Amino acid sequence: MTTSKATEGRFGALAIREVRPGDEARWRELWAGYTGFYQAAVPEAVTATTWARILDPLTPVFARLAEAEGRIVGFAVCIVHARTWSIEPIVYLEDLFVDPGVRGGGVGFALVEDLKREARRLGACQLYWHTEGDNARARRLYDRFRPADGYVRYRLDV
Repeated sequence: MTTSKATEGRFGALAIREVRPGDEARWRELWAGYTGFYQAAVPEAVTATTWARILDPLTPVFARLAEAEGRIVGFAVCIVHARTWSIEPIVYLEDLFVDPGVRGGGVGFALVEDLKREARRLGACQLYWHTEGDNARARRLYDRFRPADGYVRYRLDV
C-alpha cells in the first residue's frame, strides 16, 4: 500500500495513507461515529475482528486513512474480491466516514480518488459502493464521480 501525495484542502494539508497498528484508537472513534450515523449496534467482537482484518495482509480487507495536520479525519474500508464478469478482481468500498468537523473540505473526495489509485495498483478493474438513498450529502459526493446506476439491493439474513 502507498501514501498518497499530500494535497491542500480547506482544513490544511491532507494525506491519504495506509493503516498502522497505532491508529486503532482513533479509527475506533471514527468507526463509532460511522455506526452511530447508521444507528447500527455493531458488537465489540465484530469491531475487533474488522480491525484485525484491516491489519492482516492475508485478508481481502484493507483500509485507507485521511490525515489532516497529523490527525486522522476519515477512513475508507474496502474488500477486494473476484467477479464472474471479469478476470480481474474488483474493489468494494464498504465503509467511508469523514469526521463531521471537517466535512465539506475535500476529505471524502480525496479518499475515493485514492481508492481509485489503489484499485488500479491491485489490478482491479472496478471500484464500487452503495449508500442509503436518502443520504443526500454522500450522494452529492458520489455523483461527482458517476451517477447512481439504478440497481436495487436485496438483503437476506441467513
